[in-house]
Amino acid sequence: LEEEQLLDGRYRLQEVPGGRVALPVLEEKLFQLRLPPEMPCELVQIQDPVPSRAARRQVPAQKLRDELRRLLGESWSEELERDVPRAWQRHGDLVLLSEDSFRAAPWEKLGMALWEMVASALGARRLARRGRVLPDGMRSPSVTLLLGQDSWVEHVDNGIRYTFDVTKCMFSPGNITEKLRVASLPCSGEVLVDLYAGIGYFTLPYLVHAAAAFAHACEWNGHAVEALRRNLALNGVQDRCRIHHGDSRQVSSADRPWPPRPCVASPSPPLSFQLELRNVADRVNLGLIPSSEEGWPVACRVLKGTGGVLHIHHNVETLPAPAPPQTPVLRAERGTPEGACSDGEAQHPTEESGKETLVARIRPEWQRWAEATAARIRGLLAELHGQPWRTSILHIEAVKSYAPHVHHLVLDLECRPTLP
Repeated sequence: LEEEQLLDGRYRLQEVPGGRVALPVLEEKLFQLRLPPEMPCELVQIQDPVPSRAARRQVPAQKLRDELRRLLGESWSEELERDVPRAWQRHGDLVLLSEDSFRAAPWEKLGMALWEMVASALGARRLARRGRVLPDGMRSPSVTLLLGQDSWVEHVDNGIRYTFDVTKCMFSPGNITEKLRVASLPCSGEVLVDLYAGIGYFTLPYLVHAAAAFAHACEWNGHAVEALRRNLALNGVQDRCRIHHGDSRQVSSADRPWPPRPCVASPSPPLSFQLELRNVADRVNLGLIPSSEEGWPVACRVLKGTGGVLHIHHNVETLPAPAPPQTPVLRAERGTPEGACSDGEAQHPTEESGKETLVARIRPEWQRWAEATAARIRGLLAELHGQPWRTSILHIEAVKSYAPHVHHLVLDLECRPTLP
């Protein structure tokens, strides 16, 4: 059977009643089967045959392509080959495909049979496909459920359970390095304000692993708020968190250190919402990209009068790196007015696509952005409190490459009032 290429290598030989052995053969090649008369045999159909060891070791992407080739037969083409995804997100029994997969016209003719076969090949029960992120100011996903009825999924990161509606909320696996870093911060006894909480991407690591005493989670997307409520309960920390549903960037005119800037309107929060927090936070997380700048005045207002740490996310454009050596990361000594001294390194996570590995040294553009941000925050705090403040750059974290020459960075900025 092997010599004639009739054996189906996807399945194992199996014992059947009567002391016989069933050999798996390719159904589409049965007409080629020519066995000698002295060899008694018959065809049997086996439900749920046992996969061979080779099949169990097969890379899922290759298995998917092989199954599609068998499904399409002579209709298979290079165009369709290019249309088959090689990567996807998995959330429990749901696989989320990329938006550019299975777009060629021939796929449409297969109907539901295509999605059932894809789900089977990838070991999933439900399938969805991403579209472009909607320009609604909330980074709402445009996701189509292809197979299945329920779009709520559960994902586990670093021992934390996240549940969310995959058609309504984003989940970025590329931020895992920052979530791990946040989980290791010494936050025991501290109060956190998370200005862009989402479904709890960072709120939960602060509460579950970093041992923050309490968190104020601010979020304007109603779908994310529902997921956040469930996630707090799933992880048993609902009693240590208060959710503020609304646009946390909206502050009263008395609290605005500079004229308001236009921002994208959101249908989710009420227009009258104002974040009623002041002087409560030891730590403020500003996890909004491409920029969290509109939240800086609010972050300064919620920070305790004795100061604390801001974690400021931002996408920074970086020119193509010249040959090494790179500029070393600058860490601040506590009390340094300008927040600059040396001896640290940023971690260097690898982007999930594998296209780029972040360098271990801080680039000049990153340092310039950090210093400008520190100066801006220093001015906001001085205007808000009517006295000088100092800001110190504790750390610059490179989270991931967001686009060519654009990096998602996090600045850890310590802010303290200057003693008279």
